[in-house]
Amino acid sequence: MGYGTGAIMAVPAHDTRDFAFARAFELPMRCVVEPSDDRGTDTTAWDDAFASYEAKLVNSANAAISLDGLGVTDAKAKITDWLSERGIGEGTVNFRLRDWLFSRQRYWGEPFPIVYDEDGVAHSLPESMLPLELPEVEDYSPRTFDPDDADTSPETPLSRNEDWVNVTLDLGDGRGPRPYRRETNTMPNWAGSCWYELRYLDPHNSEKLVDPEIEQYWMGPREGQPHGGVDLYVGGAEHAVLHLLYARFWSKILFDLGHVSSAEPFHKLYNQGMIQAYVYRDARGFPVPATEVEERDGAFFFEGEPVKRELGKMGKSLKNAVTPDEICAEYGADTLRLYEMAMGPLDVSRPWDTRAVVGQYRLLQRLWRNIVDETTGEATVTDAEPDEATLRALHKAIDGAGGDLAEMRFNTAIAKITELNNHLTKAGGALPREVARSLVLLVAPLAPHIAEELWRKLGHQDSVVHQDFPVADPAYVVDETVTCVVQIKGKVKARLEIPPSISDEELEKLALADEAVVAALGGAGIRKVIVRAPKLVNIVPA
Repeated sequence: MGYGTGAIMAVPAHDTRDFAFARAFELPMRCVVEPSDDRGTDTTAWDDAFASYEAKLVNSANAAISLDGLGVTDAKAKITDWLSERGIGEGTVNFRLRDWLFSRQRYWGEPFPIVYDEDGVAHSLPESMLPLELPEVEDYSPRTFDPDDADTSPETPLSRNEDWVNVTLDLGDGRGPRPYRRETNTMPNWAGSCWYELRYLDPHNSEKLVDPEIEQYWMGPREGQPHGGVDLYVGGAEHAVLHLLYARFWSKILFDLGHVSSAEPFHKLYNQGMIQAYVYRDARGFPVPATEVEERDGAFFFEGEPVKRELGKMGKSLKNAVTPDEICAEYGADTLRLYEMAMGPLDVSRPWDTRAVVGQYRLLQRLWRNIVDETTGEATVTDAEPDEATLRALHKAIDGAGGDLAEMRFNTAIAKITELNNHLTKAGGALPREVARSLVLLVAPLAPHIAEELWRKLGHQDSVVHQDFPVADPAYVVDETVTCVVQIKGKVKARLEIPPSISDEELEKLALADEAVVAALGGAGIRKVIVRAPKLVNIVPA
């Protein structure tokens, strides 16, 4: 549904979504890109689609043209040329570059240090006249103009300040004082933000944008990042696209001029999703205050009148904004942080629900009670060794949450920590010190305030932020058994509980001997068995 307007690629062997569709409805699939692994070209034995720009094309020839043996990129070029030669198609390049409207007819924003002489020739101000500051303007509205008079045009707010616009300056070019007119457009807000990552490095430098040595240390080329730049940029799609686009222009100019050592401003981009909220509209379609809407029997009412609910952006115009200060005042900053991260994947837009915030608040309450006696305020940990079940729960949480945090899957990391905390709550009694310490370190990146308090309760004088993340013991991470799925012609026929260390040969024997598998085969011969121990067995009947 997300591809174009619901279109499909129509190459099921080489598109994951089409593959799933074709497999579910037992549609035939032809391999036209030869897999580089050992699966072969028989698609009936495949577990998933194969896609690669490096692989060679097969089954791609007819009387008019053959693409067999070419890589995907070369094949695209050849078929494009073939279509162009016959006048039935042509190649084109699509650019994802937006027009950059840099000048803005408004007051706010950085002024351009440009003046125009009597002949209309533009001159840049000398460094001695920088920085150029905006004047005070009492009335920001542009002066009116006659749309029917070709000799009149709209004027910017700065144009109203005649004393600032029309000046006599000596630009140091040997011509002496001369009359000039200042540029009255201003730069957009993107201008200042295009280089702020550099200014953060050296914010108090009054001589330079950034000290070259400081810029080289933080953003210069290094192993794994030959072009340098900030390691990770996280931002919403709209802001990230616009800011990164313009910041890249800005950065490359500074690089070409020799002011910075990094050819790129940012190394990696991660687009976060948008926090959405419910919008309530009355019979006229106008938004009403979300906080004043009542829910009764699945319907919604504002001042006694029914309203419709829909999901949209969060903002003042839609009267559904939620003030973070209110959440912090009632539940604390850690609860707000946890809730935002637990709402769903970071890169997916998700709806805000104030009522659901309490879930993360209760998690922090249980966490506190697992370590601190609410009567005495002292830690209740012991020096006893944890039992095996607790060790398994702890190290699985460390392994899982650690991997999730590294990949910015905060919601699943919180889920794993919650699972561990619930295990400890059900077990009851004082926590072993080793477990309590690791639990606090797990929570620290996500809820730093309560983690700092608990760290001190455990007797530590230094800050929790200076501690290493706990390391999982592999012996306690491995499951005693895992679930293996057995498929026949792509359809699941059985699930086996097996040890994770089982070999391909042992797993194949168990799968073929399973009663459900035997019944599904119905005495038919077997052409091929694909084993991916310990998770999958795919049987292809003769």
